[in-house]
Amino acid sequence: MERFKLVEDLFLYPTPAGAYYAVAYPDSDKPRRFLLRLLQQAQTPALALPQLQSLMEIEDEDKALEMLSHCQKLGWVQGVETPLQAPAGALEELLPGLLAAISDSGKVLLADDQGFYLACSGFPHEAAEELSALSAELATVHKRRSGLLSNNMGIASHAWAIVDAFGASQIGFWPVFVGGRRFVLAIAGTPHFNRAEFVSLAWSLTTRYVKKGD
Repeated sequence: MERFKLVEDLFLYPTPAGAYYAVAYPDSDKPRRFLLRLLQQAQTPALALPQLQSLMEIEDEDKALEMLSHCQKLGWVQGVETPLQAPAGALEELLPGLLAAISDSGKVLLADDQGFYLACSGFPHEAAEELSALSAELATVHKRRSGLLSNNMGIASHAWAIVDAFGASQIGFWPVFVGGRRFVLAIAGTPHFNRAEFVSLAWSLTTRYVKKGD
């Protein structure tokens, strides 16, 4: 098998697809743990083999390179030429701007698993409270019926949506799993998880809610 070779002078950074894969599901696998460790860093790490092995917790050099190649083929990681810093500042100041950028309507909120919203963009306060409570109720329903959805029907997604007559989402509820916590993004209209702001959102939550070593 041809041995992979790292490109020099790059820094490792999750793509929006990689950030989504890292936080959209509660179950753990090696690529997801690797991506979450990337999101725990205060700065994008240098693309070097010892650093890579540490982040992946893989001693074998070839296996570490193979996993990196796997993640790259799936579009989960990228190399950037300049190191990036984790979003700094209080979450209540950071989150509204990041949330507004991941929906075409600008109406997004982030709720916790108790049904209280932590940050909001575009929704009135009363609507945000009700939607947050609804997100917690939907989580309970999903937990009760996950066996049917996942095992019987093969539907792995944890997201729920209220749709129009054409099947398009009017408002969706997208879980975010970080550090053993379950948050929910309630998004009116079409979500834009393919933007850099979603990476920053996942990075902000992970650096604050995941302990080193988890």
